[in-house]
Amino acid sequence: MKKILYISIIFGGMMLSSCEKFIERTPYNAVETSEAFKTPEDFTNAIRGVYSGIRREGYWGDGTSSFVSTPDVISDNLIMTQIGRHSQQSLYQWNFSSNNTWYYLWQDAYKVVSRSNAILENIEVLGEGTFKDNVKGEALATRAMAHFDLLRLFSKAPKLAGADDMGVPYMESTDASQNPERPTVAEAYAKVLADLTAAEELISSDNGAGRLNKAGVNALLVRYYLTNENWTNAIAAGTKVEAEGARVSSMAAFSDVWKDNTNDGVILKILISEMDRISPGTQYSQSSSEGIKSEYVVDYAFYSMYTDTDVRKSAYFVTSDFSGQTYNHIAKYSGRDSGSKDVVDTKAIRMAEVVLSMAEAFYNSGDEANAIKYLDMLRSERYSDYAPTTVIGSDLLNLILLERRKELAFEGFRFFDIKRLNLAIERSDYGDFADGTGAPVPDFAKTLPAGDYKFELAIPQNELNANGNMLQNPGY
Repeated sequence: MKKILYISIIFGGMMLSSCEKFIERTPYNAVETSEAFKTPEDFTNAIRGVYSGIRREGYWGDGTSSFVSTPDVISDNLIMTQIGRHSQQSLYQWNFSSNNTWYYLWQDAYKVVSRSNAILENIEVLGEGTFKDNVKGEALATRAMAHFDLLRLFSKAPKLAGADDMGVPYMESTDASQNPERPTVAEAYAKVLADLTAAEELISSDNGAGRLNKAGVNALLVRYYLTNENWTNAIAAGTKVEAEGARVSSMAAFSDVWKDNTNDGVILKILISEMDRISPGTQYSQSSSEGIKSEYVVDYAFYSMYTDTDVRKSAYFVTSDFSGQTYNHIAKYSGRDSGSKDVVDTKAIRMAEVVLSMAEAFYNSGDEANAIKYLDMLRSERYSDYAPTTVIGSDLLNLILLERRKELAFEGFRFFDIKRLNLAIERSDYGDFADGTGAPVPDFAKTLPAGDYKFELAIPQNELNANGNMLQNPGY
């Protein structure tokens, strides 16, 4: 793990720089941490630096790997086109290794952790009060979120993990001399929960757009409890999100959510300005004089699950030609009504996720009436021909999971949902063209069996080289 040594002031945000081991001199554009944290404004800048880390390439930014593409690339919502650059092809084909893994998430998530830790290590500079509580809560929450995302990718799902299965190092210090060992999955998840529950007590209800608040932390707790199959606490945390006033985005406003014309139903968005030069949907559409050129398009079998009465179909997809062929492109990140193409805020947490998680939790608690109630909170705002849900039993659970897949597609959920449910990844036989013809997925990349070791990606080789206490995941 890269070791944090100093704080650089860059573009008014507090950014942490790093190296593999100790360095002897402080760079000319840096200040010691004791000098960097003196005033409330310093801490506000430091929090901005945390979010600038979250929108880096490997986390919620753009490039060849990010949360808006990679979890779908390695699962079953997408198919690679033959016209693209074939970026992430090895990940798409599950050809993982220590030199071919989601390295940028490992790197960028731990940068977020380090920036959060720098705030927490200096928090006592602030006087007691709501400002200090809020800053501390926000730093704890972002630290927990980054570790949680790393755990979901590089470690076993909690219900599948044995007593000795390894989590990821939970870093609570910026000490550059650390060479951490991997705790167990249970130990690492317990630390995520401790940070989130502490954050929920401290953080404010309103921190403005682009920052976590009390609703956001409780939504992360819903996500955490769902992953750990703690249905009662998932419901309780979701109820707190509702109490903060969060609601599912309406049918009328839904298309505008993806153009940043409204924040309806959005709990946390990662703000991206024109100056940031970040295009979250790079994998899905690239500028060309011939039209939209996609590296990945929606799999035809999945696309066919959306009916014409579903508002998501027109909001999520656009069908157009490129180089003489027709494709079903993903339009979720195509950009705002004005400004640069493909520049748009990413929606990291939405109320739709919370109500679907509550529906699943109620079902698994044996309360089908409330499961239907929360499922229909979503369905009533997505279908122009909506009729109340009447199915029960396993059909109800299947419907909840189907709506979850359709609603949260291309937002960083699919791989993790398949993994936590202990399902196989099973890709269709369709090709990459809009009608399902074209080049299909190669046979060797059609199925990844449930529980396969590749559901835990390889620890990056440079991390293994830098830290002699770091162990690789079994199978690699």
